[in-house]
Amino acid sequence: MNEDNSNFDVDKIVEHWIHTSEDDFKTMLSLYDSKSYSWSLFLGHISTEKLLKAYFVRINKKHAPFTHNLYRLAELNELELTDEYADWLDKITSFNLNARYDDYKREFHSLCTVDFTKEWIEKIQILRLWIKQML
Repeated sequence: MNEDNSNFDVDKIVEHWIHTSEDDFKTMLSLYDSKSYSWSLFLGHISTEKLLKAYFVRINKKHAPFTHNLYRLAELNELELTDEYADWLDKITSFNLNARYDDYKREFHSLCTVDFTKEWIEKIQILRLWIKQML
C-alpha cells in the first residue's frame, strides 16, 4: 500500500484516535454495568488499541498499522514493557478474537464472570493511563 502523507495532519489523527478511544472506554463501562461482560472486554481491547495507535501516529508521523495485536503495537512503538504489561497486552488482545468469533464466544462468555471482567477492566484502565501519559 502506498501511503501519501502529504496532507497528513498528525494532531488531527491523534485526536481522532484518542477521542474514539474515550468513547469506546465509556461504552465498555456501560456494557459492564449492563452485565454484558464479554462485549465490555472487547471494547476494552478496542479502546486500548486506539491509544496505542494514537501513540504510533504521534511518534512516527504516519498512519498506524492495520493490526489488532496490542503487544505488536507496543513493540512497533518501541515501548519498554514490563513482563506484566506484556502479559496483559497479550491477554487483552485475546478479548478481540474471543468476542468476535462464534467458536470462541461461548467459552469466552462463560469465562467473563463479574470478577474476571472487573479485574481486567482495572488492568485496561492502568494500561490506558500509562499510554495516555506518554501521549
